[in-house]
Amino acid sequence: MLNTPQNPLKQRLKKAFIVLITIYLMVGSLLYFFQEKIMFLPTTLEENYAYQFSYPFEELFFNTEDNAIINAIHFKVEQPKGVVLFFHGNAGDLSRWGTLAEYFVKKKYDVLVMDYRTYGKSKGKLTEKALYHDAQYCYDYLKARYNEDAITIYGRSLGTGIATNIASLNHPKQLILETPFYSVLDVAQSRFPIFPIKPFLKYKMPSYQFVKETDCPILMLHGTDDRVVPYESAKKLFEASPKKNTTFVTFEGGRHSNLSAFDSYHYNMEMMLN
Repeated sequence: MLNTPQNPLKQRLKKAFIVLITIYLMVGSLLYFFQEKIMFLPTTLEENYAYQFSYPFEELFFNTEDNAIINAIHFKVEQPKGVVLFFHGNAGDLSRWGTLAEYFVKKKYDVLVMDYRTYGKSKGKLTEKALYHDAQYCYDYLKARYNEDAITIYGRSLGTGIATNIASLNHPKQLILETPFYSVLDVAQSRFPIFPIKPFLKYKMPSYQFVKETDCPILMLHGTDDRVVPYESAKKLFEASPKKNTTFVTFEGGRHSNLSAFDSYHYNMEMMLN
């Protein structure tokens, strides 16, 4: 019995399909195993590194139950209007973020800003659960020293997911979210639309779930030209939020890191903080 030769076009299509499937699986595997390196971009500091800021501060080290160490800066002013619990973005360390947190110190607020595990001088295994745990530890630290209705929670970029979680579990005065997202899954799908991202994600950060349980006033700030966190993701989060408590401010042409260049940014901040 003679073998019938396969159609050359079918052979080429079959090989191309195998190549595409191989690439697809390889990229999917890379996304799974290296997602932390994509999401988190920490820089580290020596333990004896001396912070230098423009306002008085106290450097703190919190020891957690699982032997992690959380480094934080607590800015203090005379007769503060309240205190801001500041959750920063995914890159850098407190030497940078402390300077940015001074925005609130200038407005006569005390500020507590922490470095996540593996950032700066903080140490320990980084997980989503650990991020929430350490954030709650910082909230409890403040609650023991301030009235809860004097606590403002602020989150920026990655920090908005943590900030929204903590606001949903407590009763702060207010919540400020700069460049927030609907969920990590939502952002990941916008970047890798052809991959089934959900089964591979270790970090979910479903801000849309947390925001529904948040009963304090919320300010959301987002630019239309943000190429890190899509504007549409923030709009979806707003749609999921309790509308009577939420103000959503759009910055036409605003990018991920330049919202403070807009006058309306400072106007809306003043409205929340005064």
